[in-house]
Amino acid sequence: MDKKMTVGIIGVGMMGHGIATNIVKGGYALTLLDHPGNQPVDDLVAAGATRSDSAAAIARDTDVVILCVTGTPQVEDVLFRADGVLEGLTPGTIVIDCSTAIPSSTLKIAEAVSNAGGQFLDAPMTRTPKEAAEGRLNLIVGGAPELYDACLPLLQTYAENITHAGPVGAGHRMKLLHNYVSLGFSAVLAEAAACARRADIDPAVFMDILAKGGGDGVVLGRLRPYIEHGDSSSFRFSVANALKDMGYYTTMAEEAGAAHLTATAVRDTYARINDAGMANSPIPEMIGELASPSRK
Repeated sequence: MDKKMTVGIIGVGMMGHGIATNIVKGGYALTLLDHPGNQPVDDLVAAGATRSDSAAAIARDTDVVILCVTGTPQVEDVLFRADGVLEGLTPGTIVIDCSTAIPSSTLKIAEAVSNAGGQFLDAPMTRTPKEAAEGRLNLIVGGAPELYDACLPLLQTYAENITHAGPVGAGHRMKLLHNYVSLGFSAVLAEAAACARRADIDPAVFMDILAKGGGDGVVLGRLRPYIEHGDSSSFRFSVANALKDMGYYTTMAEEAGAAHLTATAVRDTYARINDAGMANSPIPEMIGELASPSRK
């Protein structure tokens, strides 16, 4: 794929804004869908991006359409609704879904795109808005190898580590496996930190022991500033998003006939925190709720 290919992006939120910024920096002509959920886009427009109020028009006028929306309901809506992507899709257009989604839905969407003459990759991402802005996301890609190779130069504008996981759906399956492990560790550590607080364990001692033993790792590093200093800025993933992803994981496991007892407990933990009014709170702040006297 050369840099003359035109790109559309639907979903310019906290992650999508960074993706869009780096696509423009990479020399690609970019059209973005106007939406109330977007981050401010004046900087993108000043850098050369154009706006559209129609997903169908974006699909009609660009070679590649990138989806970066919340999850499966939003992906299905933007594809199948009136004036959606499928309505404007032209033969050969590539749809790249960077969202987190239920793999069974991904297969249905890929089939619909193919039936309309298009091509499809699922390319969900890991890391945070900080790495998105820096062009240093991790991508897990599912799709035909030749399509993956053709899209790689574009993906490299906004990602540092890119893995071809297998055929269509493999990207979303692996993303859910990754997020289950990460969010599972986060829930376990948050609950342990809450217990440590209730048991009057010094936070510095708690962190020191874990860091020198089996509790060390990326999740510990992300939660450490909050446990020690009440600073949640290093882990801005919300409780609502964690609950969504864990729900997607348990759905995938159920459909695959796989064990998911632990995953269900993790999902239920996030559901309890979500229902306590903390849906939009970052994950570290669930420690305080778990440490409250009413949580046993």
